[in-house]
Amino acid sequence: MQRIASNKDFPQVMEYIYGPGLVEKKMEEFTSYKTVSQFQINFMFDAINAIIEKTTDGFTYGGFENLEKGKGYLFVSNHRDILLDAALLQIALYNNGLDCSEITFGDNLMQPGIVTDIGKSNRMFKVVRSGSAKNFWNVSYHLSSYMRYVVKERNTSVWIAQRNGRTKDGDDRTNQTVLKMFSLSGERNLGKNFSELNIVPMAISYEWETCITQKVRELYLSQEHPYIKEKGEDFRSIMSGILSPKGHVHIQICPPVSAEELLAIESLDRHEALAYMASLLDARIYNGYKLFKTNYIAFDMLYNTFKFTDKYTKEEYKEFAEVMHKTLSGWKENLLPLMNLYLKIYSNPVLNRLSL
Repeated sequence: MQRIASNKDFPQVMEYIYGPGLVEKKMEEFTSYKTVSQFQINFMFDAINAIIEKTTDGFTYGGFENLEKGKGYLFVSNHRDILLDAALLQIALYNNGLDCSEITFGDNLMQPGIVTDIGKSNRMFKVVRSGSAKNFWNVSYHLSSYMRYVVKERNTSVWIAQRNGRTKDGDDRTNQTVLKMFSLSGERNLGKNFSELNIVPMAISYEWETCITQKVRELYLSQEHPYIKEKGEDFRSIMSGILSPKGHVHIQICPPVSAEELLAIESLDRHEALAYMASLLDARIYNGYKLFKTNYIAFDMLYNTFKFTDKYTKEEYKEFAEVMHKTLSGWKENLLPLMNLYLKIYSNPVLNRLSL
């Protein structure tokens, strides 16, 4: 806490959350925290609620009746924003009288400094995303064992993304590599193995996509060459996600994967079982989407249809088009391929829902 408080940028963070009049008092409180719970309840929840108040038109959630108090779950979530997806879940859990979860945190984000200090103090733990094949297997086994221990032995929940990194194009799909990592620890039988983890799919939906400019840029540049991040890009994405307008945001806790459903994979070979599990999680997440007018407008605009004109007004259609052109106006390239990428980010959730 002392190290975070001494960071030169931290007073600005406190002013953003509390206003200039309370900074000194709140800084004194901050340095007195002794436990993670004190830090989360007295600071993080204030911070997240400030973000909700200043950058959204409302945060809603549903499906928490599917969860039991005192039971650990493995939340497997679509991933749109580096920090906020898991942070908003903590608010929803707390508001529903449930314990906060632990949170996976990519090692690319764990740079020395305030972000890592806040992350670790917020019960985040590292996911290693690169290395030699042998080392990667070892750290993956360690991660799998730790998550199983947290869920099964400590009855504490864990949040993890369904894939490595954020979905850039809005097409949320569970990566089977993530499921393989889950299975490295525990029973050899995949049905029993996954059953121990109490897997719960989670869908998060943003009316206005966070970091949309960065996502379009990455998608565009990666068409020609593998995309290489610039120094400090992840931190800029974190700040952009926090500060940018999001419209309405919704989290849906989908029905947990049941023991009965997992019986179906016991007769399958390993490849088929992982594919079945991935498709099951995807279907739950697609069904859990909160589709907004931005999604429907983008679909009709991209595919030149009038399929969803009952979901929005002409004024809202015009506003979306203006926001898109303003977002892309700084690019020197031909705007048409950029517009297509922009529209796909918003329209892919509609396609995924229709696929059900």
